[in-house]
Amino acid sequence: MRVAIVHYWLVNMRGGEKVIEALCRLFPEAELFTLFYEPDRVSPLIRSRRVTASFLNPLRKHYRAVLPLMPLALESFDLRKFDLVISSESGPAKGIVTSASTRHICYCHTPMRYLWDLYPDYLHEWTSNPLKRAAIALFGNYLRIWDYAASARVDNFIANSANVQRRIQKAYRRESTVIHPPVDVAAFSWQPAEDYYLIVSELVAYKRIELALRVCSRMGRRLVVVGDGPERRRLSALTSSGISFRGRVSDEELRGLYSRCRALIVPGEEDFGITAVEALASGKPVVALGRGGVLEIATVPGAGYFFDEPSESGLESALIQFEESEVDREALQAHASQFSEEVFREKVSSLLLTPG
Repeated sequence: MRVAIVHYWLVNMRGGEKVIEALCRLFPEAELFTLFYEPDRVSPLIRSRRVTASFLNPLRKHYRAVLPLMPLALESFDLRKFDLVISSESGPAKGIVTSASTRHICYCHTPMRYLWDLYPDYLHEWTSNPLKRAAIALFGNYLRIWDYAASARVDNFIANSANVQRRIQKAYRRESTVIHPPVDVAAFSWQPAEDYYLIVSELVAYKRIELALRVCSRMGRRLVVVGDGPERRRLSALTSSGISFRGRVSDEELRGLYSRCRALIVPGEEDFGITAVEALASGKPVVALGRGGVLEIATVPGAGYFFDEPSESGLESALIQFEESEVDREALQAHASQFSEEVFREKVSSLLLTPG
């Protein structure tokens, strides 16, 4: 079976790219297609595959700014020779055009949030630049129409969580199968906690990192922030002496930070939340906003300490609740095993045996 994997962009290694790695191991001969490609910023496994980037690739340093051109770029890929196409999407990816005999499965991390559920926030709250707001308003309607139409090109949707399954139904009126993303849970280990909390996140507005910075500063708690993004400069200006930004770190360093932290803080709503699984695999609980995919992950006693609203008082109460509790690290690590890559491979393989 000739297989193509289409990913929105390969410019860093986050949760979506970990799914691509798992798909590459499941389909060793698959070819990769992507809008933008930065070989030096992805894993050796991805670099080892044949990767075709779109004609927009020379603009990859500004990939967020060329969203209106992405439908054209996706539709330009020639996928005629493939029997199976798997698109991986939280940016646009499912909009590729396939032949009538090709089965198209979309693994959806979420419908594009800046076009759907978070569109009002981007338009009225998170984008202060009037030119950016005008661009969002100008192209948002056109892109939503295209995105909805593109959903009809998919034969089967896979949702990365029940949370995203509901969004797919809301945005596209399509049914989907839930298959949680794979996590290499065996690679994580526990060490005695040092005196810091941990955030692992892309630094963008909807992650609500500022909320955690303010609370930890006021409570005098140490906080280590791993990740990068357009909000980094602004957030760095808000830090106190107990807060450090590490940027992007190696996998080995990240596993060490997980293993020694007190707990992982997730201040915003996550589509699924691979970082929460990684924390539990390290025997560390999650202090999180009680919305989204984390509610499907931290389901055993002591795994999650939730706050209902994204407020400083809510996060502070959850931190205090955690600090007054005891942690059963073995129970957390055992629970994390249900999100292993082996489970992911079995479920994807089972879906492929179901007629499209």
